[in-house]
This record gives sequence, structure tokens and C-alpha cells, in this order.
Amino acid sequence: MPQYIALLRGINVGGHRVKMDRLRTLFEELPFEDVSTFIASGNVIFSADSDDVDSLIDAIEGHLERELGYEVATFLRTPTQLAELSAVMEETEDASGASSPSHYVMFLKTPPPESLCLALADLNSETDAFEISNREIHWRIQGKLSESPLFGSGIDRVTRGVPMTVRNMNTVRRLVVKTGFQP
Repeated sequence: MPQYIALLRGINVGGHRVKMDRLRTLFEELPFEDVSTFIASGNVIFSADSDDVDSLIDAIEGHLERELGYEVATFLRTPTQLAELSAVMEETEDASGASSPSHYVMFLKTPPPESLCLALADLNSETDAFEISNREIHWRIQGKLSESPLFGSGIDRVTRGVPMTVRNMNTVRRLVVKTGFQP
């Protein structure tokens, strides 16, 4: 049975509070198996009988909207996909000799539109660097997230209209470990 990680947007931010036991129950109602949550930012690990990712996303988004009363954009990845993402980025960081103190990943449902790629390229600076990798955008910040001039509304203006959710790379790596994935 395939295992997935659901990365949910807008959980426990902006007044949308959901306890992790409630979120786990909502996923078990779909019905998924081996459901567990990881930290309170909307990360759910589960197994499903289906390998149709689009249908799984539709089912999750529809169920969460009905039960919570608001849209919850859902981004699915497999443990293998997250492990590969993490490994490639570790190699890049090691090879460069200068890894950023902060590394965030923006997860998208599809590769970003060219307009977003160009806008992000224009934002590369000594503080912020962006790298596109299929359905992910890596955002490396020299310093803390809050020290970036793009923190908050700056990045929102550029990415507006492109559904995505953001996770710290440390969270991504810890999710891979939690799945029990072994390459």
C-alpha cells in the first residue's frame, strides 16, 4: 500500500486552528491507514489503497473543506520523493562549501509558471536565493527567515495566485525519518 505525506496549507495559521488528533481522525475517515501527524503545521503521513495522486488530493481537499469549513490546499509527496529532494539538496549544500543558515521549500502541485520563475530570478540577492526543482522552489536565506526583506508580504506578492505551502528543509528531513523510509 503506497505511503504519502500530505503537506497542508494554512493549518494552525491565520485563525485556522486544528488539533493534530482531529486532523488524524479526519484522514482516518477517508479512510486512510497508518495515519500520523508531524508537528502542528499540517503534515500528515498516511497509507492509501490508491496510487492516483490527483484523486487522493481531491478527496482530502473536499473532506477537509466540508469538515473544517474552509479550503485546505493539499500537496502530496511520497517518502521517496522527499528523500530524493533532501539528498540532492544536501549534496548541493556540501558541494558549494557554504550552506545557508535557512533553507525553505515551497511545494507546488505543478511546476511553477514561467512568470513566477522569472520573478523569483529577479529577487535573487545576497540575502535570498531561489532554485526551481520540478514542483519545488528552494529558498535559501542568509540568516533567519524574519531577516529576509521578502519575509511575509514580499514573497506573497510574487507568488500570489500560485497554490503552494512552505516547509523548512529540517522539517522535510525529519518527515522522511518519521516515515521510516530506507533508501
